[in-house]
Amino acid sequence: MQAKNPTRNRDGGFTLVELMIVMLIIGVLAAVAIPSFIASLRNAREAALKEDLHVMRDAIDSYTMDKNKAPQSLDDLVQSGYLKSIPVDPMTHSSDTWTTSSDDSYSDVDQTDTGINDVHSGSDQTGSDNQPYSSW
Repeated sequence: MQAKNPTRNRDGGFTLVELMIVMLIIGVLAAVAIPSFIASLRNAREAALKEDLHVMRDAIDSYTMDKNKAPQSLDDLVQSGYLKSIPVDPMTHSSDTWTTSSDDSYSDVDQTDTGINDVHSGSDQTGSDNQPYSSW
């Protein structure tokens, strides 16, 4: 008569302890990866915001120098061909939330009319440098 080997009688599944250990490992990996992923998304949106602001400010300056008057709206930049379209604000996910500022000063001695001279994000959130996006 052969002696029964106790390990051969087991079913081919995992024990509850093994499954709990695997779930714990997955949870720890997710706890480490998710904050890093969120920080990467934020950094990417901030980089896109900086680039969009730079492009729009350059377009405002070019329009002002070429036409000897400042644009009255961001749509003027699109209609005159300085921008293909108004970019989407990466923080608010809308192209309608850009805030523009203007003053009564002239940036050039030949300038005949005042208008917008700066653009900012319409977001009320704070950036990674603890400055509001609306002040960038």
